[in-house]
This record gives sequence, structure tokens and C-alpha cells, in this order.
Amino acid sequence: MLGDMWISSELTAEKLGISEVKLSFLREHGILKPGIHWKSSPLGQKKPWKPKALYNIKMCRQIINKFYSEENLNIAA
Repeated sequence: MLGDMWISSELTAEKLGISEVKLSFLREHGILKPGIHWKSSPLGQKKPWKPKALYNIKMCRQIINKFYSEENLNIAA
């Protein structure tokens, strides 16, 4: 099942109920950590190399749930 752990940004966003833009934002701002929440996939890509990110859905769900619950607490305060 290790191969099923890492999935595309499209499928990850769909399963998490967020947009791909939001998913990229979380990755680019360090909320989703490389090697834990996402990794690069160079498969089938030619130079100039711009790898697509693959996501660990289980780990992403944990951090996104935590991130959104803390964000909601800060808004309510």
C-alpha cells in the first residue's frame, strides 16, 4: 500500500475538500512539510525540471484539520 500513500495534488485537494491553490499555499508557506506531507515527483517530466508535488493524504489531513481548528480558535478570540 506504500504506492497508494502518495497521490496527486488534484486528488488530494478533492479528498480534503480544499482547492489546489490552498494546498499549494499550505506547502509553499511551510505548513505542509517536505518528506512528511509532500514530495516531488520527477516521473515523466523533461527539462526544465518543474516537479509536481505528490501528497501523503493521511498526514495532510491531520495537519490541515489542526491548522483549520487553530485558525478558527484565533478568529473566535
